[in-house]
Amino acid sequence: MDILHLVDRLETMLSNGWRIPFTSNVMVQEDAFLDIIDQMRISIPDEVKQARRIGAERERLLEQAQQEADRVVSLAQDQVGQMTSEEEVAKLAKSEADGIIAEAYRSAEIVKADADAYVMEVLSEMEEQLLRLITTVRNGIQQVERSVAFRGREARSRKDTGEGQPEASPGEDSA
Repeated sequence: MDILHLVDRLETMLSNGWRIPFTSNVMVQEDAFLDIIDQMRISIPDEVKQARRIGAERERLLEQAQQEADRVVSLAQDQVGQMTSEEEVAKLAKSEADGIIAEAYRSAEIVKADADAYVMEVLSEMEEQLLRLITTVRNGIQQVERSVAFRGREARSRKDTGEGQPEASPGEDSA
């Protein structure tokens, strides 16, 4: 399940919760709230797996670029070896081989740079998503903690003032 969808569900749960009058506290269904948090814990490893796959893809692209560069270098060296019979042809072949090698290295560097940029973009986006998720979860926890503390204060206040205590029935002796 998409982590952002779970964050949206938490936010909806908070906005649809019961507001406690004269406070900024909201009551939410604890079981549903905790269920969403459990789903988040399950989803986060999937996001990490995706980042690993992206890293593996980057490594694969780098390896492929290096193999291509090696192949081009080998091809150029083969061409140079075949053209050594005449001095002028050999010079031309060396020049072409150097150009091919230089182009192969430039191409490999471009592929590496593109792969690095892609990985950075995906990881940065994932970092932002995780930071937003952490903030949302922390805010939810703080709301629940404030709600619990408020109920505790209310209960103590009722206990101190005698509210909520059963009264003696008429006709009963209060001896």
